[in-house]
Amino acid sequence: MNKLNLSQDNIEKARQYAEIIAQDTQDFIENYTTVSVERTVCRLLGIDGVNDIDIPYPNIVVDYVQKHGDLSKGISRYMASLVKLTGASPHKISRDIEQGLIRLHRVELVNDDEILPLLHPYIDTSLNIIKEMRSKRETKINALQDKNRPLLYVIVATGNIYEDVTQAQAAARNGADVIAVIRTTGQSLLDYVPYGPTTEGFGGTYATQENFKIMREALDDVGEELNKYIMLVNYASGLCMPEIAAMGAMERLDMMLNDSLYGVLFRDINIKRTLIDQYFSRVIHAYAGIIINTGEDNYLTTSDAYEEAHTVLASQFINEQFALKAQMKSSLQGLGHAFEMDPELENGFLYELAQAEMAREIFPDAPLKYMPPTKYMTGNIFKGYAQNTLFNVVTSATRQRIHLLGMLTEAVHTPFMSDRYLAIENAKYIENNMKNLFDEMTFKTDGIIQNRAKHVLTEATMLLKEIKDKTLFTAIEKGTFAGIKRSRDGGKGLPGVILKADDYVNPILDQMIASLKEER
Repeated sequence: MNKLNLSQDNIEKARQYAEIIAQDTQDFIENYTTVSVERTVCRLLGIDGVNDIDIPYPNIVVDYVQKHGDLSKGISRYMASLVKLTGASPHKISRDIEQGLIRLHRVELVNDDEILPLLHPYIDTSLNIIKEMRSKRETKINALQDKNRPLLYVIVATGNIYEDVTQAQAAARNGADVIAVIRTTGQSLLDYVPYGPTTEGFGGTYATQENFKIMREALDDVGEELNKYIMLVNYASGLCMPEIAAMGAMERLDMMLNDSLYGVLFRDINIKRTLIDQYFSRVIHAYAGIIINTGEDNYLTTSDAYEEAHTVLASQFINEQFALKAQMKSSLQGLGHAFEMDPELENGFLYELAQAEMAREIFPDAPLKYMPPTKYMTGNIFKGYAQNTLFNVVTSATRQRIHLLGMLTEAVHTPFMSDRYLAIENAKYIENNMKNLFDEMTFKTDGIIQNRAKHVLTEATMLLKEIKDKTLFTAIEKGTFAGIKRSRDGGKGLPGVILKADDYVNPILDQMIASLKEER
């Protein structure tokens, strides 16, 4: 359906420019690895747990090889060599390294053709778990999920995983389809993943594998009670992006926030580190069948939503191509956008409707994630409720798939369960009462709505051409997105970026890519 009469030539040009941008970036990514990529390999080889002072064993192994060996060859080459030498599992080897029982200068590195046979049993164990989790999810979704309406998405964030469970189950019973556990403040800047169940997060709850397991079991329990599949979300971003992606894949998370630029712009994480980590994490998500949520909505918290709308669309085009480079199907690309215009803007609702429909028409197979108003929410909860109602109308009308519900107390306090109940009630009311409204509507030719969408698409296409000509790195350095400038050689995590040696290996990545290509 093309209600907006958008130029298909412009859309095709925008995609071509975005593909060139993504390929240029991919050419860079292919030459590098990071400490977090190598730690993820350790995790997928079965290395888990923490030592007596809570340092994760994947960190211990990677840090040791980086200090005493040559990490540019890939942790897989070292682990295969140690498996051959000792006959022990990678998990046991990690303990021996921590206890000082292994000296790398005495280890003869194996040849390429020996690596996969030595590591194959450990790789298969992890990848089979991920495949099993994917199959279980797909079976449940096919049987229990309504695919013809928006998924109502709410957030819990108490800091205590057990209290999160209570709130999440209450939200599910009130009608929520998706539960996102907000990550504790600052975790994206930790260059390690905390371990075990946690009860002391601030502004959110620590993302740990045990916390993922606890919440997954809780949502499965309430889902069985309701005869419904409740989806679970967490954050695969920051300095441990691919590690958290692997943990989510192992514990059957269904969606993960995984944006290419959010950490760069809003957490000052190095561009190179982020893009390299993002690629591996998206391959893991594609292999696991996890929907990614991209973070374009965040640009509008620092930029004007009317004036800078084209930067959101340009980023969606780029994120789409990054996802395709990682062998990710369109059905897993939860591209983000938001209802964030100044409520005092004349005809603002028409512009929001135009942009939401534009995203739907340009990315018809993507489960778009639509974010509620936040920037202009105030202590006036009655006006806030009206703003959220208008947002719900646009969501329902334009068939957004992932509907993050707005709270009337946004900008006042962390929402109470009653606030979530009102948000769910409002969204369900609009969805039911206006169910087929949009089917009955057409837009005036060259009217406000059509012209707004055409203008944003034209501006986005021009911006993508400009980025193509100067590279994504340069565009970010010039503050193209969200008005924030970041240097390619600055930011947190840069020392963890490593140029690959000619004999670098990552058999887990290779195996996942090969499998995904067969699927397609």
